[in-house]
Amino acid sequence: MTRLTRLVPSALALMLLGVPLVGYLVRDGGRLMGQGAWGLHAPRWPLFLAAPSAILIHVAAALTALVIGVVLLAGVKGDRLHRTLGWLWVLAMATTAVSSFFIHQINPGGPAGLSLIHLLSGWTVVGLPMAVYAARRHRVADHRRAMTGMFVGGLIVAGLLTFLPGRLMWAIFFGPA
Repeated sequence: MTRLTRLVPSALALMLLGVPLVGYLVRDGGRLMGQGAWGLHAPRWPLFLAAPSAILIHVAAALTALVIGVVLLAGVKGDRLHRTLGWLWVLAMATTAVSSFFIHQINPGGPAGLSLIHLLSGWTVVGLPMAVYAARRHRVADHRRAMTGMFVGGLIVAGLLTFLPGRLMWAIFFGPA
C-alpha cells in the first residue's frame, strides 16, 4: 500500500466533515457570521496576543504538532529521525490536549466549563500512550492507525472547528475589523 492510498480514509473523513459544514454556512445566509462586515483580512494579532495564556500555549503546541505531524506522515518511517520527531510530536499533542482543559470559552456554564470538543482531548490523552505502546511492541498497523487518527481528528478537524464564527481564530482572520 503506498503512502498516498493510506491517506484516502483521512481525506474522505475531512470531506465528509467539510462539505456539510460549508454547505450549512452557505445556506445559513450569514446569520451565523454575526452582524457587520466580515471577510478574510490581515490577521488581528493583538486580539490573539490578548488571549489567555492557556490559549497561547494551546495554539503553539498545536501548530508545533501540525508541522511535525506533516513531516512524520510524509517521511520515512521507523528510523531514528522518525522516532525522535515522534516523541516531540507526542509531547506537543499531549500539551495541546492537556492545555485544552483550561480553555472554557465555548461552554463556560457547562460542567467544569467543558464542551464536546474536549472529548477529542480526552481521546488524545488516552490514545497517545496506547499508540506509543503499539509502536514499542512493533504493532505498526495499530500505531499508524492511532497516530493518523489523532492527527486528523485532534489537529485537522479540531483545528478547522476553531475557524467557526464566534471562535477566536474566526475573529482573528475573518471577523469584523
